[in-house]
Amino acid sequence: MKASVARNLPALLLELREEGFSGTVRVSGTPGGTIHLRDGLVGAAETPGAPTATSTLLTSGRIGDEAWLAACAAQPDPDLLGEHLVADGLVGGAELEVICTAAVFDAAFAMSLGAPGGWELSDREPALRARPGVEPRRLTDETTRRISLLSRLWGPPGELARVRPVPGTGVVEGPLSGRHEDILNQVNGRRTARDIAFALGRGLYAVMLDLVRMETLGLLRWETPTVPDGRPSTAPRVPPGRTTAAGPPPVPSRTEPLPRRKPRGGEKGG
Repeated sequence: MKASVARNLPALLLELREEGFSGTVRVSGTPGGTIHLRDGLVGAAETPGAPTATSTLLTSGRIGDEAWLAACAAQPDPDLLGEHLVADGLVGGAELEVICTAAVFDAAFAMSLGAPGGWELSDREPALRARPGVEPRRLTDETTRRISLLSRLWGPPGELARVRPVPGTGVVEGPLSGRHEDILNQVNGRRTARDIAFALGRGLYAVMLDLVRMETLGLLRWETPTVPDGRPSTAPRVPPGRTTAAGPPPVPSRTEPLPRRKPRGGEKGG
């Protein structure tokens, strides 16, 4: 392939789509990542900033560790692993497609939150991927939409990815959704949205959106920023670019109790 003159990563992916490129794009920066293309379509994307499809399947318990290891031993080629998982009845074909496609969008979103870096193209590498893949323009448009929505609801998504929520004191009438309760159980003032996403096997974007919603319910607040020497910062607690009529909520001590809520009934929510 001729040397690329693309000005940024989205432009590069569009260029590769036009060329029907099959191969791997290694992206530097923070968090950086790897993008796998087949005939110009994005079939998989991996980044330290968000769980992969494999991580989602295993952490969520959708596929057990022993069953996964057995499947990998029986079909060591990641390109064909998805078909083997479906054939063995470990996951439905439609469900696997949804998980793999969601992981592509989540990885693209996570990579967009960091400092931009360069890229290099390499030969095709095997990966558990969505089939046939995601159109680059659709991927770019969805990433832009997610950033815009979080910016409107909270502030710069890059800042939201770095803050560490602490439990709030809000009271919820009725049972708390299983999704929110799972997140609340991970909130301890030390974990970021990325940490929570990996712990639960859920998408980074979905977790960030839930954190924003849970803040409005008073279920959590943001930990006080600290300066390098460890002392509390005197900077405003509202993230840059965010506005609220009432100003930032008070930050509780780490010893405050968890939100009081009525016992849940029935199965967990999705």
